[in-house]
Amino acid sequence: MFDIEQNLISWKKKFPDPSTSPAHYAETLHVCCLHAVTPADADASGWIRGFSRVVNLKLDGYRAYTEDVETFLVPFHGISPTIKSLFVYLAALPPSQVLNLILSFPFLEHLTLAGDNLTISNVDGPDRPSTTIQPSNPPTLTGSLELHPGARIRPIAHRLLSMPGVIHPRNLTLTVCDEEDHLLVGALLGECSDTLESLNIRYDVFRMSIRYLHPYQ
Repeated sequence: MFDIEQNLISWKKKFPDPSTSPAHYAETLHVCCLHAVTPADADASGWIRGFSRVVNLKLDGYRAYTEDVETFLVPFHGISPTIKSLFVYLAALPPSQVLNLILSFPFLEHLTLAGDNLTISNVDGPDRPSTTIQPSNPPTLTGSLELHPGARIRPIAHRLLSMPGVIHPRNLTLTVCDEEDHLLVGALLGECSDTLESLNIRYDVFRMSIRYLHPYQ
């Protein structure tokens, strides 16, 4: 787990050659300091390529509040052909970039998306236009799908719903914050009704209360 920038810097210094890095034995990669990741880290000689056998990828964007936020996820695209589980905490990460990341893993089965449903001043602006990846072999989410909907997560869910055959989970967990989330729940249930074995719907009373008191947030 790279929770702070210094840990990542130390790793890169200690294992400069990804081909001899112990990362080859790792099945889980958890990165919290996305702001410290550079495009060069995804090159053939970059540290990310050492994690070629990762099955579980966790990316936390809660510290990703800088001008380069739209490039933070690009180095992780398709880093491992074996990835089956993806967790992303969006915070200020653009939905289009998260969607492209998801579509870069053809064997992805389990997906969890979480984030803050409230607007963050000077950071949480609208998603900029971005070209969505058109994969020849999109993932099939047949395992678990966990979504904590909000202004940033709903566009991703709706885009995945528009792609036939992608969303067919056995286990579905959703957090409902407002009326738009209710509509999304209905659409998801309609799409995966044939495969669904477990359904867990949570109501975020705290966030719903905030929206009631501050309807423009």
